[in-house]
Amino acid sequence: MTPKGVTLNTNSHKIKFARRFIRTLLRMRKNAPSSSSIEEIRKRSQRIKIAAYSSMAHAVGSRRAWSRAILFKLRNRARHHGMMRRRSMKKRVIKNDPPGDQSQTNKLRQLVPGGKAMDMCSLLEETAHYISCLSTQVKVMQTIADHLSK
Repeated sequence: MTPKGVTLNTNSHKIKFARRFIRTLLRMRKNAPSSSSIEEIRKRSQRIKIAAYSSMAHAVGSRRAWSRAILFKLRNRARHHGMMRRRSMKKRVIKNDPPGDQSQTNKLRQLVPGGKAMDMCSLLEETAHYISCLSTQVKVMQTIADHLSK
């Protein structure tokens, strides 16, 4: 039941993310090993992190460059059975960036998935959306943690 005047948008990114993330966590819990060694805890933590990013990227879909980059990376990782491969990518320099901001722009390109191939305007737009989705991710995960700690 929702409070008066509040509608529940079941198509929102937050709801889609929460459903997918919880479903993944339940699947992980069902398949969890019985040992709790430091190495197992580290692996479980990494799987939760990957599940969070994957769930958010799937909730957003392929409309955003950052979500496409995450989904591509996860598909590529799955194809290679978790083997980490690094490719040397040429850094693309955009000529219309202000000269003093070049290092800050490159740092931002490294932080936003898929940001290396974007012009400055697209990079800022994707960054704003990515931050918004990360904020949603934190809120959902905090809600889950609060609920489980009661």
